[in-house]
Amino acid sequence: MNAFKRLTASMLVVCVTGLSLPLQASAAIVSTQEAAAAPAASAVSGERDRVISFLSRDEVRKSIEAQGVDPQDAIKRVQAMSDEEVQQLAGRIDQLPAGGNIIGVLFTVFIVLLVTDILGLTKVFPFTRSIR
Repeated sequence: MNAFKRLTASMLVVCVTGLSLPLQASAAIVSTQEAAAAPAASAVSGERDRVISFLSRDEVRKSIEAQGVDPQDAIKRVQAMSDEEVQQLAGRIDQLPAGGNIIGVLFTVFIVLLVTDILGLTKVFPFTRSIR
């Protein structure tokens, strides 16, 4: 038992002495461009993933196939694009009208047809009376 205590104490002395030694560290000056490039690279990667997921949607895939393009080729082309091209394409996707915009278009068509029915130019709705 005395030998075990002596061995444990010796190991403890070595470990504590090793902890007290200074660790080597290195530092360097980082330019503004390098500091700004790291988050931008992850943002471009996220936009690239968003464009690829957009191209993978069923309705987009069917539209691409209707135009004679293989969807996998389109995804490969997105992966080969430069960062600026991917950002520009992602911006265009953001500007596309969502499915909710179709309600506004249908409402506008309804109003135009209603007015033309009232003016007597068309007869689409049976519940209107023309002013002629």
